[in-house]
Amino acid sequence: MTKTRTLAALVMAPLAITAVLLLPTPWMAAVSAAAFLIALWEWLKLTDIEDPIARGVLMVVNLMLMVALVWASRSETGGSLVLFQIMTMIGVGWWCLATLWLRFYDFGSDHARHGRVFKLAAATLSIIPAWCALALIHASQPHGNRWLLLALAIVWAADSGAYFVGRKFGRTKLSPRISPNKTVEGLIGGAVAGMIVAVAAAPLAGASVGQLPAIAVVALWTILFSVVGDLFESLLKRHVGVKDSSNLIPGHGGVLDRVDSVLAALPVFALGKLLFDF
Repeated sequence: MTKTRTLAALVMAPLAITAVLLLPTPWMAAVSAAAFLIALWEWLKLTDIEDPIARGVLMVVNLMLMVALVWASRSETGGSLVLFQIMTMIGVGWWCLATLWLRFYDFGSDHARHGRVFKLAAATLSIIPAWCALALIHASQPHGNRWLLLALAIVWAADSGAYFVGRKFGRTKLSPRISPNKTVEGLIGGAVAGMIVAVAAAPLAGASVGQLPAIAVVALWTILFSVVGDLFESLLKRHVGVKDSSNLIPGHGGVLDRVDSVLAALPVFALGKLLFDF
């Protein structure tokens, strides 16, 4: 399994980096929309919507929301990203509420009653703002593609740091009922790793030395919210008793398993970038 997981990562990582660095923003938005919609398909399955037609309809609705945002952002001068900024702020607000949801494990677990409705709303509030944030970061000038790669690298570094530190030093469970393997020590190790990557790589994206403290703060919050995204998907899987969102990616589970942290992290990073103007 470890060999398969490594080989899959060696294929996926270069493809993702190449797409971020070389694709123009419209194409990057299209590629990411496809990936996020696959993640949405898996999310809908975790809400016990087994009918492929029903899931397909819900996916089309979310796709149309993306199309509507692009269409409404057009103007005679080339377009505006205000709607994307608004959706990004909505996404940050949603993930703050998701943090509260994590404290109440059983909330939404009864899919025969109200639980499914809340999780369907959560799906849209996770997918659409993350997609808007991704496009917003990539479209920023100058070097938006580098800033997006930095945002992703922060999440990747935090995830790897948390894994290795937690495996070696982990003692205190972070959320034993939702994700028994996560530890406070791993969280701290991941935060340190992610912030080091942020400060070290930010100059390559065009940041000045004076901007590094603000970038470190934004990186910390990005990492903390990425953990919320990871835990929230774990909560969804716990409610239905599955280990992975699908088996689409060998050794890695589904697309949602790979982007759960990113869904929460991107709106936070994008909002921080706007507020601190870096």
